[in-house]
Amino acid sequence: MIRIILITVFVILFLILSIPVFLIEWIIGKCNPRLRDINSLRIVQGAFRIVILLSGVKLTVIGEEHIPKDEAVLFIGNHRSYFDIVLTYARCRNLTGYVAKKEMLKIPLLSRWMKFLHCLFLDRSDIREGLKTILQAVEQVKSGISVMIFPEGTRNKNDSELELLPFHEGSFKIAVKSGCPIIPVSITNSSALFEDHFPFVKAVPVIIEYGAPIYPKDLPREEQKFLGKYVQSLITDTLKKNRTALR
Repeated sequence: MIRIILITVFVILFLILSIPVFLIEWIIGKCNPRLRDINSLRIVQGAFRIVILLSGVKLTVIGEEHIPKDEAVLFIGNHRSYFDIVLTYARCRNLTGYVAKKEMLKIPLLSRWMKFLHCLFLDRSDIREGLKTILQAVEQVKSGISVMIFPEGTRNKNDSELELLPFHEGSFKIAVKSGCPIIPVSITNSSALFEDHFPFVKAVPVIIEYGAPIYPKDLPREEQKFLGKYVQSLITDTLKKNRTALR
């Protein structure tokens, strides 16, 4: 119980103490938007690293060398835990906006940081608004800001993390229309941190593995047609491999 208490207290204090930082960042953004973006990225990453430290997670990261250094990418990951965002965002080398549900806009202070970090807010109940968000993501990638999306559409609560929810094909239009590579992100055992024994946070091993870049235009026609299914199979295979490694 001590871990969840420490994490909760830290997050609340961070959000409250960051109120004056918003003004500073706003002023910086008026003069140098790029500097504000980098500042916001590093500040939030610092906070997330403290959360990771407090959680006690034993994190193994594989394949970061696959992430291109000179172009924006579309990160595609499986989603089992609230910690997935914390664990992966702390690893981002460059500006990366996450696609989140629009309900996150209602959370004061946190939503302000998310906007600073180029997060996009998806209305899952409105197809037209959802398409607008995807098109925003396309433009964001073209401007050099990577995007991370969990194409299952929600947190997967199946008994086995190998039973992924269907990947929404619309998510992959970000890569198809922008021409950016897709980086599969396989997150193994993250629900064991918190969700499997709510409300406790337990120090458990978690593996994040980044796959090799996938350029949709280079794939066979059938795989281009069903990109979601193709990438899902790659992530499932990696989860199986890393699930075995944890035994």
